[in-house]
Amino acid sequence: QVQLAESGGGLVQAGGSLRLSCAFSGRTDSSYPMGWFRQAPGKEREFVAAINWSGTSTYYVDSVKGRFTISRDSAKNTVYLQMNSLKPEDTAVYYCNEAVGPYGTRWFGRYASWGQGTQVTVSS
Repeated sequence: QVQLAESGGGLVQAGGSLRLSCAFSGRTDSSYPMGWFRQAPGKEREFVAAINWSGTSTYYVDSVKGRFTISRDSAKNTVYLQMNSLKPEDTAVYYCNEAVGPYGTRWFGRYASWGQGTQVTVSS
């Protein structure tokens, strides 16, 4: 069973930066990209970014392109999300999961059981 553990969130002012980490274990199928998703209060969970296991392909939602960078360390079974130039609208709980897609521009988390996520709050 895959276990996902997100960390690195916090409170930051607009324009600031944070680096999120996702440590995972029990992964048996590396054909799926690893992805970051987020859920703001009162909104549906949305796709943020994904990276294939070789690291040769990355995908981003338009709203974070040029500001966020996804990367991975295969040896550590860890995926990162470097977030720069943060905006108040980036405030959300951030989750990682294997990513299924794209279907048009939509991606979905492969596992129904999500981790606890990590809270990112950006103040204006």
